[in-house]
Amino acid sequence: MPIRLTGRRPEVSPDRLLSECVPPPRFSGVRFETYRPDPDEPSQAEALAVLRRRGELLAEPRRERSLWSRLRGSKPAGPEKSGIYLDGGFGVGKTHLLASLWHVSADPKMYCTFVELTNLVGALGMRSAVEALSAYRLICIDEFELDDPGDTVLISRLLGQLVGAGVQLAATSNTLPDKLGEGRFQAIDFLREIQGLSAHFDVRRIDGPDYRHRGLPVAPDPWSDARVEQAAEERPGSSCDHFVDLHHHLAELHPSKYGALLDGVQTVGILDIRELTDENVALRLVVLADRMYDRDIPLVASGIPLDRMFTPAMLKGGYRKKYLRALSRLIALANTGMTDA
Repeated sequence: MPIRLTGRRPEVSPDRLLSECVPPPRFSGVRFETYRPDPDEPSQAEALAVLRRRGELLAEPRRERSLWSRLRGSKPAGPEKSGIYLDGGFGVGKTHLLASLWHVSADPKMYCTFVELTNLVGALGMRSAVEALSAYRLICIDEFELDDPGDTVLISRLLGQLVGAGVQLAATSNTLPDKLGEGRFQAIDFLREIQGLSAHFDVRRIDGPDYRHRGLPVAPDPWSDARVEQAAEERPGSSCDHFVDLHHHLAELHPSKYGALLDGVQTVGILDIRELTDENVALRLVVLADRMYDRDIPLVASGIPLDRMFTPAMLKGGYRKKYLRALSRLIALANTGMTDA
């Protein structure tokens, strides 16, 4: 029988939440040595050099932490700042560099996306989150997002306390596709939004051709309900849920539990995908898409094509970056899951 995600109510301990804060499997093998800077984009080699130097310092045993104390006591300048921020378009290697820094750094260390970090704070509470995260030497935050003022203020407050506790920070963010050519657009927004933290960050712009100029991958034709149900019956570890039932169920779970919801699932089946009109529902599905993508779980689906799931207004609105990322990831997973054997 297929797994019903709607029948699962996972409980996730704080220890599990923290233990899962590592680079996703697709970046488990990346290292500085495997990063290939584009010779036509000098900013890529410059960023690599800066991250390598920081990695050498962070690779030192914990007893050498006094070095960072001396650095923090000096005037912030360049790589001596306690945080580094990589700004640039999609697909220029920022996540590769961020994961490489994490891999070479000594424990304790943490790697998460901005969404995962906000969910973690929501699950633990600010005080407990500060207590737990202050023990880390390095926290890497991928896909820093500035589209929700509440989340930005929350994380700014958190990071301020972590910097005060001596935690090193590294973050990336994507310049929106329609903002390319505007120089340091996202970096300026980042420094403004984190207010008092800006002096602690060394901002590095990474230029290069934006792969999303090619547009979204082509969404596969939807299957029939019967075909999705058959695939879920035949493929071991498959789930199968109606789209409406699934998004109603997601509303009852904290997003920090979406990863546990997928434990043991090898293929996700969704029946009767429909166009979304509620932004809250859409944002929950973005988080689920991220957790599926992290785990490389193929998708099989019926209903409307995936590229019509978010309305045109959503794809032009304040959360467009989230929705474009989710579409790209869901279509990639569907192209894997819905390819005829």
